[in-house]
Amino acid sequence: MKKIMKTTLIAASVAIIGTVASFNQSYAKSSQSLLNPNHILDISHRGASGYAPEHTIPSYKLAKKQKGDYIEIDLQMTKDGKLIAMHDETLDRTTNGTGMVKDHTLSEIKKLDAGSWFNKKYPEKANPDYAGLKVPTLEDIIHTFGRSTNYYIETKSPEVYPGMEEKLLNILKKNKLIGPGSKSGKVIIESFSKPSLMKIHAMDADIPLIQLLSYSQKAKISQKEINDIKKYAVGVGPNYEAIDRDYVQKIRHNGLLIHPYTVNRKEDMKKLLDWGVTGMFTNYPDVLHHVIKDHAK
Repeated sequence: MKKIMKTTLIAASVAIIGTVASFNQSYAKSSQSLLNPNHILDISHRGASGYAPEHTIPSYKLAKKQKGDYIEIDLQMTKDGKLIAMHDETLDRTTNGTGMVKDHTLSEIKKLDAGSWFNKKYPEKANPDYAGLKVPTLEDIIHTFGRSTNYYIETKSPEVYPGMEEKLLNILKKNKLIGPGSKSGKVIIESFSKPSLMKIHAMDADIPLIQLLSYSQKAKISQKEINDIKKYAVGVGPNYEAIDRDYVQKIRHNGLLIHPYTVNRKEDMKKLLDWGVTGMFTNYPDVLHHVIKDHAK
């Protein structure tokens, strides 16, 4: 009995690795896919958040205008189970509310001002139109931008929000962003949580996933870690300050994408492109757009 179970587990593991490997190859071969490693992704971090209040509709609209390839959306979940765009688990930093997102209903959060904080913090970038902006739900964002936009979505603190992954995939399917008839790479899902990504991969193995990584010292990654990530993800997203050329090349040589975060200075963008990254998160998608164009010449 034990021998049969062991054989079955090995076969299942091989099947999973084979599925992800063939998934990576299919993207690599498709010149039309944004996930082709030869296409450098300009990922608008929380929208064009260097210029407008993060995770608001104006921030996302500006990101599109500045030619970002993807708008990045961090997800939190309200007390009544609605997915909203917000980086923090608390309301305090980016609204005039206080307390945990999970302790407030959507209707309560919709009454908050999600833009005035930006005008106070960045008076040189202040815009009277930002005052009174509302916190958008994931569905608000999708209804605003539809299928003409690419979405890079993070499951934030999924251990705090049971069922987050199911709700996310249901919304994406309902809006035909994943599943039959959807375009490859229209949605990328990222997370620091390996269990969250593996759960999503088990529900829909066709969704490209990025394993976010945070290093407090110089980044190192073993072949074992890479092989493990390749079982469920198509790439990694490390903090850019911790990586070097060798790290980037090791990831690339293993057939994975690498999207460092959060890169806001031209000199850092140029350095990372020279090292071979396949994209990066930035608060200034217009700046990265021009750096990528210049790099391609």
